[in-house]
Amino acid sequence: MKIKYYLLLLTAAVAAALLVNFTQISSVGTSEWREYLGGPDRAHYSPLKQITPENVSQLTMAWQYQTGDSGQMQCNPIVVDGVLFGTTPSVQVFALDAATGKQLWRFADSRDPQWYNTSRGVTYWADGSDKRILFTAGPWLYALNAQTGQIIESFGDGGRVSLRLGLPENAQDKFICSNTPGTIYNDLIVMPVRLSEGPDAAPGHIRAFNVRTGALAWTFRTIPHPGEAGYETWGKDNWKNTDVGAANNWAGMAVDRERGILYVPTGSAGYDFYGGNRPGDNLYANCLLALDAATGKRKWHFQFIHHDVWDRDLPSPPTLVQVRRGGKVIDAVAQITKSGFVFVFDRVTGKSLFPIKEIPVPTNGLPGEFPSPTQPVPLRPAPFSRQTIGPTDVNPYAEDKEELLAKLRTIRHKNQFELPSEEGTLIFPGFDGGGEWGGPAYDAESGMLYINSNEMAWVMKMEPVLQANELADLTPGQRVYRINCAACHGVERAGNPQSGYPSLVDIGTRRDRDYVHTLVKNGKGMMPGFGYLKEEERAALMAYLFNEEKKEVGKSVQATTFPLPYKMDGYNKFLDKNGYPGINPPWGQLSALNLNTGEYAWKIPLGEFKELSAKGIPPTGCENYGGPVVTAGGVLFIAATKDGMFRAFDKRTGKLLFQTELPAGGFATPSVYEANGKQYVVIACGGTKLGTKKGDSYVAFALP
Repeated sequence: MKIKYYLLLLTAAVAAALLVNFTQISSVGTSEWREYLGGPDRAHYSPLKQITPENVSQLTMAWQYQTGDSGQMQCNPIVVDGVLFGTTPSVQVFALDAATGKQLWRFADSRDPQWYNTSRGVTYWADGSDKRILFTAGPWLYALNAQTGQIIESFGDGGRVSLRLGLPENAQDKFICSNTPGTIYNDLIVMPVRLSEGPDAAPGHIRAFNVRTGALAWTFRTIPHPGEAGYETWGKDNWKNTDVGAANNWAGMAVDRERGILYVPTGSAGYDFYGGNRPGDNLYANCLLALDAATGKRKWHFQFIHHDVWDRDLPSPPTLVQVRRGGKVIDAVAQITKSGFVFVFDRVTGKSLFPIKEIPVPTNGLPGEFPSPTQPVPLRPAPFSRQTIGPTDVNPYAEDKEELLAKLRTIRHKNQFELPSEEGTLIFPGFDGGGEWGGPAYDAESGMLYINSNEMAWVMKMEPVLQANELADLTPGQRVYRINCAACHGVERAGNPQSGYPSLVDIGTRRDRDYVHTLVKNGKGMMPGFGYLKEEERAALMAYLFNEEKKEVGKSVQATTFPLPYKMDGYNKFLDKNGYPGINPPWGQLSALNLNTGEYAWKIPLGEFKELSAKGIPPTGCENYGGPVVTAGGVLFIAATKDGMFRAFDKRTGKLLFQTELPAGGFATPSVYEANGKQYVVIACGGTKLGTKKGDSYVAFALP
């Protein structure tokens, strides 16, 4: 009896240990990278141990795959049964031998041969011999045979389903695409969607599709209809989607498949920077939603920003984690924010595991605005990014430091919740964070969350919308341009390369009309499409861009006017005269946060400007996009930086162990896998972002 009793105790102990680490173990196979960011927990974690802090310096390039169509790639490739699946800059899907990089197949739809929305990867689903790759291109969700790359005709309409399915009739011509792979639960795939950030945005309904048929399975409306919970937090007609939309999930989701709970972070309501037409807190914008994965029914939610007018979308999928408290292990979900906060909740109840306080914030908004008097702030952990700057925080290396100080004095900057204004408001961390779409990595063994972040300040300035009489003095094409394009590319079409917006002056010498027309209609990269424009409006815009427009003014094209009284004048970074950040370093960071204690183990600058280092300036860090990966072998891998380097750090100390220059910037998250007994780390190197050179490579590293 005693032996049987002890065996029962031992069995229970083993079961408990397995349960504690279930999420981590189930997130990735022993040798594969089967899902976006490593698994349904989005933990960026690999249990492989072949590469260690002791030998990582020996890494060499094992293979390189060139896609042939260069441009920005943010793809986190997946690896299943020895095959690597990824996407090209024009969103063609390919399959490679994961050990050699040899192409097995490649797919492009002859109906729409080229799309330009940035893709972060694909989704794999299997049931016996039925193995599928699901991905998006433009406004379509496709299903391919994973073994052959052939389209599955029985899925939707000839192998694809419109991402507009289930949206209201007045949203059918609005911009929609998806940058991020969908999340699988049984026979469902739940899709993130990217929408316009203006008042023309479609509503951000969360929708699940049947993986086998493409049929719409369920819908959760993030802008509630009459009679639905949260309806009272909006204007009474906002649900009709006339001049309010979005509150969409674009960053991706995580799923606890054992419990059947889907965790969905949402973005702001459109228009992003003025909410006078949407009074109230605006649920379920800027929320983490816990939904029943099978039905879409809400279990709990938390709103991070009330009545957002700063574009404070939740920037990345949440991470399923485990927090040790008082000898117990709590299954939790962690969400980073653009503002530099980390919030941690019990997965089942939604209860915060650290104290949160509603703090008073400025309410001196633009006329007609309805700002919230309070905003939620976690008291722990401390922010991983700075959130305010003052005169002593201006870049000490800037040649025009006095000019930067003078500019700072003219704009609102003393509170992270300073409201949009005509004089200008500092957004810090900037519109891209703080935390960004790459998301953090999580190591269950230590409870450590690894977060890369930006420390870039931006200046948001609001201006009264041009009235009809002011537009009347412009040519038809100028009117369309001023209303839809000038905020990013400037009134004179000169662009803002330092903020990532190219010049459109003499565009005809670089691109043909068909290319530009398609780009305007469908979008490219992070530029939204303007499908809602009438054909005569697009024609007038093309004539203006190609300097073919007749100079007389008139009423031949009445450009669709902006329906709100204020509009942001453009995305402008706070930079010195040489293009460096106008604030003191670090300008990019990598942080290790112990989720069990809420304390940081280490913080280091991430990236450098080599020309500044040559002058004896310590590494400053730099802007970075794409996330880290952490391994059981003790190594953290990350590319992401503007300087185009690929780095490996000791996960315990943050010590740099290895770095090498990539063919082009790796603005993506690496994948870690094993093939034929060898551990590989692969990264997409498309460059292009932040004004860096273009590339077309996937590069895999391994030990000799």
